[in-house]
Amino acid sequence: MRLVKLIISKKINELALKSWTICALLLFLVNVAKAQDNSPYSRYGIGDLMPNSNIATRGMGGISAGFIDMVSVNFNNPASYSQFKTFLEEKTLKSMSGRVVLDIGTNFDNRTIKSTTGPEKFTSSNAIFSYMQMGIPIKNNIGMSFGLRPVSRIGYHITKREKLIDPLTNKPIDSALTEFKGDGGSYLASTGAGFAFKNWSVGFNVGYLFGNKNYTSKRALLNDTVAYHNANYTTKTSYGNLHVNFGTQYKIDINKSTTIRLGAYGSLQQKLNASTDLLRETFIRNATAGDFTLDSVSYQRNILGDIIMPSNLGVGFVYERMLDKNSPGLLFGVDFVQTQWENYRYYGQTDLVQNNWQLKFGGQLRPTPTRNYWSNVAFRAGFFFGPDYINVKKSLSQYGVSFGLELPVANYNRLSPGQFTRLNLSFEYINRGNNNNLLKDNNFRISAGFNLSDIWFRKTRYE
Repeated sequence: MRLVKLIISKKINELALKSWTICALLLFLVNVAKAQDNSPYSRYGIGDLMPNSNIATRGMGGISAGFIDMVSVNFNNPASYSQFKTFLEEKTLKSMSGRVVLDIGTNFDNRTIKSTTGPEKFTSSNAIFSYMQMGIPIKNNIGMSFGLRPVSRIGYHITKREKLIDPLTNKPIDSALTEFKGDGGSYLASTGAGFAFKNWSVGFNVGYLFGNKNYTSKRALLNDTVAYHNANYTTKTSYGNLHVNFGTQYKIDINKSTTIRLGAYGSLQQKLNASTDLLRETFIRNATAGDFTLDSVSYQRNILGDIIMPSNLGVGFVYERMLDKNSPGLLFGVDFVQTQWENYRYYGQTDLVQNNWQLKFGGQLRPTPTRNYWSNVAFRAGFFFGPDYINVKKSLSQYGVSFGLELPVANYNRLSPGQFTRLNLSFEYINRGNNNNLLKDNNFRISAGFNLSDIWFRKTRYE
């Protein structure tokens, strides 16, 4: 009689401790390095969109439709979860293990906003949490993942000084100083699963998309003879609801060393439940103590409505060729992504957004591994282009180039020889806008992430 018993390895605790230590370190660095972001374009839609691919693919222009990797989590296309592997540990076929993956990362951004009509510019540096994802093999050809990642970010602070014109006489009457501020963003907590049937894989993610949009406009009228009260207009909106997306991949074996993997992913139009608070008040400003409310003219709370998120679709392929039997070799991929942002609605209202698309190209080279460290490093590069989804008076062009490295980290724990750690780095330059737009937005981003994996589950057979 054969008895099968599941034994959870003690190495779970060791790797979990190591994983959470790195997570705590990354979050600490984010809090220490965080500065005041100032991105006026984040005023529109749901804000500036965060990178929607993991750091491994970010170094390749963000390709993800046909990409798979057993030791990183491609959350863009959940069909890739099916490739988290269980495998035989012994030739005697007496034990079976599963390699669980923890994929975490953060971004370090240096953004410069420059006016196209004058010399004014603003530069800010920020450290932002990127994602934390875990991939778990259930059995061969079935895997699941869960995690948390930011989807968008709102952050701007603009001061405008202007002359107010009397519409009857067309002459200036007063000067006004207006301050515009915004903050917020959205996050997605999700879980998903992927299933493979021979060369075909399908998958889905189910999560909760939530966030907030906070906008404030404060105006002071400057007059030598009449004392006006300052005015404050504040709108605070919170929202959230279930969010679902799907993915599929198909593998084509050209020969023993060459493979093409086709992929597609996307989501349907979805509705988020929203609640808004509106505040209209006058206030007094103190140079040292800040602003004090003088009179609340109007305060409406819990105004219910909805936000319509648009559908999107991404398609692409990855070409992979082994340089030899010991090296994964060359990888090259292309993605095309389109989102129907013209269907976006905020309480039934449209915004300054447009349908947009992106074309992404990227590749990776792995040399034949030797004792030399750099022969075990993967080198990546890519680029993308396409119009941004924000459209203020004129379409906002966008393009980016990237370079990436995958650096193996030595395992010095002799008690856990199955541990495997990689440090992924990506370097991106992203340009938004040109001389036809109001502002140019140049962003240099460094992304760092860890892929930590170990043999967490062992199924042992006794005969």
